[in-house]
Amino acid sequence: MESQTIALHSPLELTLELTDEQFFQLCLDNRDLRFERTATGELIIMPPTGSETGRRNSDLNFQLKAWSRHNNLGVVFDSSTGFKLPDGRDISPDAAGVQRDRWDALNAEQKEKFAPICPDFVVEWRSTTDSLEKLRAKMKVYVKNKASLGCLLDRKNRKVEISRQDSDVEILDSPTTLSGEDVLPAFVLDLTDIL
Repeated sequence: MESQTIALHSPLELTLELTDEQFFQLCLDNRDLRFERTATGELIIMPPTGSETGRRNSDLNFQLKAWSRHNNLGVVFDSSTGFKLPDGRDISPDAAGVQRDRWDALNAEQKEKFAPICPDFVVEWRSTTDSLEKLRAKMKVYVKNKASLGCLLDRKNRKVEISRQDSDVEILDSPTTLSGEDVLPAFVLDLTDIL
């Protein structure tokens, strides 16, 4: 039998009926892929990031972790972390932060799986192959689920789109820094080598 190659568009979207346990096990069994699940159960499979995006994301997470260690006001997460949002979605932002008191309110079992909480702060990257409209829709999902501050980093156009509760999206052209505002007090993200 001759092997065939199937070209798949990234990200791949499938509709599967999985329990939360089955979805979590699927993620554990396939650690080289990133999975998300919509509120209606569609499974989204995303490949690992490219090296350049991974390098920039590492810098972003380094800065977030340094802030977290310095003041202990929040807990930060990298792109391999899944969250169970209030609307039922399982989602994995490129970087996220949860205020310390909200994180501490979760029990140990909740923290071990996809924490049933929407991050207070989220970052999404737009790579050269990502749809800007899909990422904007994802940012709306975070805000709808009560994220206080979301940053869409559009490296392709050197722009940052900032989403907040009860506010229009703010678009910044080629910023060199971003403030964590009152969500991440005293945090300033240096974008020099990121954007």
